[in-house]
Amino acid sequence: MAARVCLSRWGTGPAAARRGTLISYRKWSGAPADTVYDVVVSGGGLVGAAMACALGHNMHFRDKKILLLEAGPKKVLEKLPETYSNRVSSISPGSATLLSSFGAWDHICNMRHRAFRRMQVWDACSEALIMFDKENLEDMGYVVENDVIMHALTKQLEAVSDQVTVLYRSKAVGYTWPYPFPTVDSSPWVQITLGDGSTLQTKLLIGADGHNSTVRQAAGIQNVRWNYDQSAVVATLHLSEATENNVAWQRFLPSGPIALLPLSDTVSSLVWSTSHEHAAELVSMDEEQFVDAINSAFWSDVNHTDFIDSAGTMLQHAVAFLKPSKVSARQLPPSVAKVDARSRVLFPLGLGHAAEYVRPRLALIGDAAHRVHPLAGQGVNMGFGDISSLLYYLSNAAFNGKDLGCLSHLTGYETDRQRHNTALLAATDLLKRLYSTSATPLVLLRTWGLQATNALSPLKVRGLSGRSMALQNSCLLMKERFLSPLLIL
Repeated sequence: MAARVCLSRWGTGPAAARRGTLISYRKWSGAPADTVYDVVVSGGGLVGAAMACALGHNMHFRDKKILLLEAGPKKVLEKLPETYSNRVSSISPGSATLLSSFGAWDHICNMRHRAFRRMQVWDACSEALIMFDKENLEDMGYVVENDVIMHALTKQLEAVSDQVTVLYRSKAVGYTWPYPFPTVDSSPWVQITLGDGSTLQTKLLIGADGHNSTVRQAAGIQNVRWNYDQSAVVATLHLSEATENNVAWQRFLPSGPIALLPLSDTVSSLVWSTSHEHAAELVSMDEEQFVDAINSAFWSDVNHTDFIDSAGTMLQHAVAFLKPSKVSARQLPPSVAKVDARSRVLFPLGLGHAAEYVRPRLALIGDAAHRVHPLAGQGVNMGFGDISSLLYYLSNAAFNGKDLGCLSHLTGYETDRQRHNTALLAATDLLKRLYSTSATPLVLLRTWGLQATNALSPLKVRGLSGRSMALQNSCLLMKERFLSPLLIL
């Protein structure tokens, strides 16, 4: 009966065929050379490596065999470079807590990261803005280079090398699933074929292999996705003068949002989402033009109109009369002086969401399950949230001696994370579309919504205590809980 519960989602016959053409089952060969692991994590990026770390350091997995498959080479950061990487992540306090639970955050703190204590989000088509901060200027989030996070994760994987095996330069090229109803001549586990022809088996496969996940495709799980008409340009910027630099800035331009994240007193990281054509221009233009374009994007009022400004001023006066309170004043962003050579890179943007996160003996996490627009800064935080949830259910299953690959607890993870992620994806997509226009009615709507919310400090405080800043900011405009485009799970 337990086997039937664990395998009920795979289905049989025509129903299984409709799930996808890549699903395959196999008979049990009994090959003694096949090593059987309790958990195999396919994909050794930030989320996959963190998943393996979390399992390896969990007390209920001390007697389990865990394998991490990474197609690339081992990344060694022998010495911290003087220049900052252009690939950074905005880490929420919730994600920092996860990294702390298995010791990775200590390594990050001993290397380098930058806390930010305020966030300012404002509209390029009006004077509307919202400022977020916490009492006593507590840290709202942290900006960390991806290489630093990966180095910390690698260190913690090495600390549990007796429990977690890492195979670098090893790519899975095939997955064979167990029969829906096991028989005496069938294997109860997932078989994985590697690029060198070797095979192994696992009781639970965790797909963490990115938004083009081969695990998801092999399982025949449908993925709802579309490409945006935008690309993101990232770069490492040097400020005109040293500042306290503890504010995360984001401005919504008609062509897309531009964000400036602090890295040090004099260095910040740029993420500029714009049209494909404009992104290509930004990457190819000379340094002086590029710096001028950034400063203009943050400072210029060319998209303002007298009508919108007057309407916004009227609302401000009305709110001040009805509810006298201290309203956050607009701060001026820092001026950019230069850009690091060869730090400009662009990549196309899109949205994706898997119809299912789990199957018998399979779970998807990170970008394999969902892909989000960077205006929310939530990509890696969503993945770390997946890890926290899946770890909770797997830890309970291991403690109670249950089959790790059984749907009875995997569906708990799926329900928990889909409820969170679908709302966040929808809110982010809505914000992207709402701010990608200069149409007067929509500009007026979002201007009034942003101003009203900025005046209601209890709403902002409630937002800060919620699970996701990105989800909270939608509360500004659509009475949801979308607080800001940057953080907090």
